[in-house]
Amino acid sequence: MDVAQLLRQLDQTEADAAQAVADAKSVNDLEKVRSEYLSKRGPMQQVMKAMGKLGADDRPRVGQRANAVRDAVTAALQQRMAALKQSERGALLEKEAVDITLPGAERQTGSMHPVTQTIEEVTRIFTAMGFSVATGPDIEDDFHNFEALNIPADHPARDMHDTLYLKDSDRLLRTHTSPVQIRVMQSQPPPVAIICPGKVYRHDAVDQTHSPMFHQIEGLLVDRNVTFGHLKGVLEEFIHAFFGPDVPVRFRPSFFPFTEPSAEVDMRLKTRRVIDGKVVEVEDWMEILGCGMVDPKVFEAVGYDSEKWTGFAFGMGADRLTMIRHGINDIRHLFENDVRFLEQF
Repeated sequence: MDVAQLLRQLDQTEADAAQAVADAKSVNDLEKVRSEYLSKRGPMQQVMKAMGKLGADDRPRVGQRANAVRDAVTAALQQRMAALKQSERGALLEKEAVDITLPGAERQTGSMHPVTQTIEEVTRIFTAMGFSVATGPDIEDDFHNFEALNIPADHPARDMHDTLYLKDSDRLLRTHTSPVQIRVMQSQPPPVAIICPGKVYRHDAVDQTHSPMFHQIEGLLVDRNVTFGHLKGVLEEFIHAFFGPDVPVRFRPSFFPFTEPSAEVDMRLKTRRVIDGKVVEVEDWMEILGCGMVDPKVFEAVGYDSEKWTGFAFGMGADRLTMIRHGINDIRHLFENDVRFLEQF
């Protein structure tokens, strides 16, 4: 092949490559053009092989033209590549564009369970009065759940607890959070001022007002010269902070094996009742919690000197507080996890 033929082939290669670059519609198309014209099997390489048969005077002329064609094809490829990438990027951005003038998609958010809300608010009220929060295990032994609280094995009060015992064990699911009070008194000397929120368990049939698992919040204060007047003042302060400052409160004598004297606390609330087929609003007394002065036998069980220290204890159901506050008439609503019910809170 002579010089003229090689130069014409280079001119044709340059023209064909330019047209192929212009016709490329994508980056992938352009890569095919690069491979076709600049690879080792392309027309440029064929010219380079043919140059070896030329004379010394003709070889530089063809070589210069081959380099010029390669540079022109490479430049065209780069220029077209930049244009295609910009075009593809623009198309992608347009496809993924977000109309910021449209309202956002609303997502349903969760909320705190009403019983948890009650426990947190009760905790906030008592911690503001100087109480700290104490917790303990759900699985207890007989001593902490009964014996240390002046409830020996033959005590009739055990029948009130409907205890759930673990199989082949002397362990049980705690029936109240009072064992936490025993553990705290065993671990530290007086003075003590704690509340003990937590789950408790009893062998109760599920109905409108009973559940085998429910929540209690108990409290204990031990110091020098603590009186029933202090107990009354603390509980009235709590009830007025939780239910409102104008709620009437009364204390009635009662019995608990771990307190003496003992009392139940009622408050007067407006409730709705069906009378003669009509729903009417009436005021009535409602039991809210139990309390009393710590029995000296409890102090003896934990090693406190009952001649030096006195104290009071109280307990309430967090589920009951929640039901009273929100007008809920069935405790099962609190544990069925019905979103339609829970989202109201």
